[in-house]
Amino acid sequence: MAEPLWTSTEIAAATGGEASADFDVTGLSIDTRSLQAGDLFVALKDIRDGHEFTQSAFEAGASGALVSREIDGGETVLVENVLPALEALGLAARDRATECYRVAVTGSVGKTSVKEMLARIFGAMGPAHWNVKSFNNHWGVPLTLARMPRDTERAAFEIGMNTPGEIAPRSHMVRPHCALITKIAPAHLEGLGSVEGVAREKADIFAGLLPGGFAIVPFDDDFAGLLTERAKSLQPDCRILTFGMARGPDAAVLDVFSNGSDTTAVIAIHGREVSVSLNAVGEHWALNAAAALLAACPDSADNVGIAANALDGYSPPPGRGTSEVLTLPDGGSITLIDDAYNANPESMRAALVGFAARPCVGKRIVALGEMLEVGGTSEAEHVALAAPVVASGASHVFMAGEAMTALLQALGERTESIWSVKAEGFESELKNTLKDGDLLLLKGSNASGMGRLADRLRQWSASTDQQVMNRGATSAAGGSDAV
Repeated sequence: MAEPLWTSTEIAAATGGEASADFDVTGLSIDTRSLQAGDLFVALKDIRDGHEFTQSAFEAGASGALVSREIDGGETVLVENVLPALEALGLAARDRATECYRVAVTGSVGKTSVKEMLARIFGAMGPAHWNVKSFNNHWGVPLTLARMPRDTERAAFEIGMNTPGEIAPRSHMVRPHCALITKIAPAHLEGLGSVEGVAREKADIFAGLLPGGFAIVPFDDDFAGLLTERAKSLQPDCRILTFGMARGPDAAVLDVFSNGSDTTAVIAIHGREVSVSLNAVGEHWALNAAAALLAACPDSADNVGIAANALDGYSPPPGRGTSEVLTLPDGGSITLIDDAYNANPESMRAALVGFAARPCVGKRIVALGEMLEVGGTSEAEHVALAAPVVASGASHVFMAGEAMTALLQALGERTESIWSVKAEGFESELKNTLKDGDLLLLKGSNASGMGRLADRLRQWSASTDQQVMNRGATSAAGGSDAV
């Protein structure tokens, strides 16, 4: 029988709580919709109070619940406040996994992708652990820690922020052996005021870095000097490592080849050259791979070959530039590039460059949602998208959100442009525009609704597939009757 993740005695000791009885848990959940039998349900308060769902959690098979008030229906650990208790449980998980090498990742773009690359590499090397999806906020980081098994050997933690002062405490919580910044770009400017403010906040990833740990910074970044200075200030005993293009960085992208669907990168790590093939398009994917390989092998080239082999064939997480084929009602199909999870000026440009490199036998169409949290530069940043949009070869540009009116005006008559306050406003016209062989890019900030549009397009395509299958079944049945 597998060892439990936690016993009720361990949970009570870590959180200062009181267990109603002896029980074991095999996982942790904050959402009854994804809860697995044997989980500990953590009744966090957010938009809704998790205590309202404890009964549903028990009915779904939860072994117990972490709560701050008396609850009937199952076993509990009663604490004063659930979130601090979860944080304490996360610290206990960190401290008991004494053999675990921990990497913390942040940046304006690419942090989820690099974390997923590390997960793939670490998973090939032994017992590994990492954030689910983008669980990188005030509850996501402690939840990820608390889910970490005691025999974990390597772990990757994505750390994000929305307002100033959020990264440092999460870094202290993880206490990484290696802390990595992917890139500094205009994002969260409303709270941080300037790109330099973004750089300083992201550099707080080094606040919890262990003495003698590795601080990895992007070699070609305009703020590489500032990041290095901050790393040394926050952890004087750290070792600075870099990744970037050409020779010079500790992890150097020497060459990048793309066939329009995949990218092959030649990367030198500590002087050893390896080749990695990625199911993604764009130079930025090669840089992400270099960063991940360096974080996985920070002190020598001994395991670089193993890491590169593990990374070979990597595909982006959903909504991060994945490619899929959708069937059309009138016959034929299109290729959807779903990069709709989030957007800022840097990631928008990278997505458009990658889009332009992909093969296409029909029309190139882009649907863009407004970029949020870019502060006073919003109008200028949206106007600046006009050049990469035109360079992408897009014949039709669908835009959603008030901020996109600036791009609409900047494009003028250079493309067929359609604007709406919400993506739903142009959905029908977009569907009518799509024809066999077309290539469609969806990109926008999470709140812009582009992700929901991607889901509706999938449902539309799935409905078409089902109708085709039903017609085929009817024809086959009719043929049998005739015989």
